[in-house]
Amino acid sequence: MYTVYIIQSEKTGKYYIGFTSNIEDRLSHHNSGANRSTRGKGPWHMVYNEIFEDKTLAWKREQQIKRYKGGKAFKKLLTFKTGRVA
Repeated sequence: MYTVYIIQSEKTGKYYIGFTSNIEDRLSHHNSGANRSTRGKGPWHMVYNEIFEDKTLAWKREQQIKRYKGGKAFKKLLTFKTGRVA
């Protein structure tokens, strides 16, 4: 199982989009400062996620959401609850 996720910085309000096979470890990784893109901008909290059985589908969905970032589709996506399964 793979999770496509969106996390938000409590410090800056910015979003980060990614995918992983272990969401708990990945969120800890972001909050520990080990990720260059999110270092110094945390703490981070989960605002959205989707679960996929296939890694390729998860990666494609991550790329799709990244193209949405900042637009109406991204804002609409954030209004959904987390835990959608695809």
